[in-house]
Amino acid sequence: MKVRLFEIFTSIEGEGILYGTKTLFVRLAGCPFSCFYCDTIESLPLDSGTEYEIQEACKLINSNLKKQTYKVNFTGGDPLIQHEAVAKLAEYVQNKKILTYLESSCFDSNRFNHVLPFFDIIKIEFKTKDSKFVDSKHYQTLIENAIECLRSAVSTKKTTYIKIVVSSKTDVKDFSNLIRNIFDSITKEQIDGFIIQPTYGIKEPSLELLLDLYDIVYPYYVDVKVVPQLHKFIGAP
Repeated sequence: MKVRLFEIFTSIEGEGILYGTKTLFVRLAGCPFSCFYCDTIESLPLDSGTEYEIQEACKLINSNLKKQTYKVNFTGGDPLIQHEAVAKLAEYVQNKKILTYLESSCFDSNRFNHVLPFFDIIKIEFKTKDSKFVDSKHYQTLIENAIECLRSAVSTKKTTYIKIVVSSKTDVKDFSNLIRNIFDSITKEQIDGFIIQPTYGIKEPSLELLLDLYDIVYPYYVDVKVVPQLHKFIGAP
């Protein structure tokens, strides 16, 4: 088995509920989707990065691990594109007694369930219609897969949180329907956080819109937080 990696590096986690933690990032190559705000465009081509045997990739992870690293974040691209290889790499990290973290769009619940046993921390990202991740024809299928991934993660007692990226294009009514759909599927007690993440440098949402979106989530989950990408402000990759 082989895996195509775009890069491996240590930095400060800039997103989600664990922002600020020292993290080894394993960026997988390949993502066939097209969010308009994507900030890792160079890793999207399926033939980007470098191909390694699994054993080589494990050695590469090991050689890049620094002391007191809190977790290893598998990101992309989208890790589920190479789900079988990702499961092997995450299992290797788990065996080293280091926390594993999955950062994915959760577009395929079957692939997600394959890798789930090898991850300790799960970010379930729900895409808004305006993200342009998929066209309107396939959007509902995307949401259904993300909800199935969410149910799987919480049912296995993983540390699980939800993230939604929003922009000035985000429609309040569509956002409200999405939140209702999410909390019709799980209870607030089952998740460990809910992050609204504003876009940075492109179609940035106004404070007024962010407050409106916050107010939509709050009745369902009072610990909702608006958290920008910290690493953008400190100059970290």
